[in-house]
Amino acid sequence: MTTTVHGLAEIKALAGRDLGRGAWLEVTQDRVNTFADATDDHQWIHVDPERAAAGPFGGPIAHGYLTLSLLVPLFTELLDIQGVKMSVNYGLDRVRFPSPVRVGAKIRLAATVVSVEDVPGDGVQMLLDFTVEIDGSAKPACVARAIYRHYA
Repeated sequence: MTTTVHGLAEIKALAGRDLGRGAWLEVTQDRVNTFADATDDHQWIHVDPERAAAGPFGGPIAHGYLTLSLLVPLFTELLDIQGVKMSVNYGLDRVRFPSPVRVGAKIRLAATVVSVEDVPGDGVQMLLDFTVEIDGSAKPACVARAIYRHYA
């Protein structure tokens, strides 16, 4: 379920809150191939299903950076921020990829708001802990601390 907030005061009230989990998203070979084309990363473990079947993961896997890039659409399922002039992705801390995402697997995002602090320019900085879960796997695909800034 999406949490909707309006303005900086309601963003601040999210500090410490678990935003829950989003819907499952299947990672398809087409998505992996499109990402490979966009980034010029055509390593066989991603784009050659036949060769990858005999490789270390038993099939093709998504790029770690593809998984990371999916944080954007997955996060919009969890939090809708309204009543601000601008929101920016300020960066990431401690990004890790504990487990590969095999093509055909389903992933979803779990997010917790760690803190929200004032920043110059009539804004707030929000720290979030993100975990990209893989359906049926005990180990996550990605863990990261995201930093967003929102300005009134």
